[in-house]
Amino acid sequence: MDPFSAEGELLNIHNAFHSGQYQNVIDFDTAALSSENQLPARVLKLRAQIAIGQTYNVLAAVASEEDTPDLAAVKALAQQTAGNTDAALQLAQDLAENYSDNATVQVLGATVLQAQGNSEEALALLSKHQGSLDAVALTVQIHLQQNRADLALKEVQAAKRWAQDSLLVNLAESWVGMRVGGEKYQSAFYVYEELASAPSTSAALSIVGQAVAELHLGRLPEAEAALTAALEKYPEDAELISNTIVLSVLAGKPSADLEARLQQVQPSHAILVGIQEKSEFFDTAAAKYSPRVSS
Repeated sequence: MDPFSAEGELLNIHNAFHSGQYQNVIDFDTAALSSENQLPARVLKLRAQIAIGQTYNVLAAVASEEDTPDLAAVKALAQQTAGNTDAALQLAQDLAENYSDNATVQVLGATVLQAQGNSEEALALLSKHQGSLDAVALTVQIHLQQNRADLALKEVQAAKRWAQDSLLVNLAESWVGMRVGGEKYQSAFYVYEELASAPSTSAALSIVGQAVAELHLGRLPEAEAALTAALEKYPEDAELISNTIVLSVLAGKPSADLEARLQQVQPSHAILVGIQEKSEFFDTAAAKYSPRVSS
């Protein structure tokens, strides 16, 4: 097989994954790929299964393949997604210690580390990458979660020098734009609008992006209409559910049913962890006060 053609096919799978075409990734025929591209393609397929809620199928598929670092990293991600966070963290840290030069370990291991609040460990692992767009994108996300838009922008600008037309770089730039604000909200909206116009792009991904931009622009009715329609079509998409929870809170509407749905789809989702932490903080604070009953 033509090596350039093989590389192009793997890039197609990679772009399909990051544009939210998870079922297309799973269904992609990889039989003709070169032997060196088979494992990266399989990892993307497994990650796509996790993304659509088939986490336990993935855990079963890789149960006996921990000797392959890439598949062990997939296992760690699946464990994290399934809520088995202690095992996920231990495995991710072991992989980071022993296989830090592995691109899949870097990205998936760092994903688990960041999900459990170990940002510096995650960034240290990602810093070892050699031209990985996935690592760049995750680094940008972590910096944004740290409220360091300056570092996120620096990462994007550096990546644009060697991957100007990359889908991931364009998406990362829109994430930074959402955090910077102002006219950048509208610019980010246009990125997702253009993404949505591509006939093969997942509606879920583009709608989430557009809706978040709409929220920042103060257009709640438009965001609500988009997310509601998308949820009817993609009822188990974790990011759709989580962003609809945020919109419900902003609109003063109940979100308990959505939280319960997200708990079923992805129990370790950051928004659920945050809700639980705040609930515990409230209970702790409330316990310090006793009610006064006037006679």
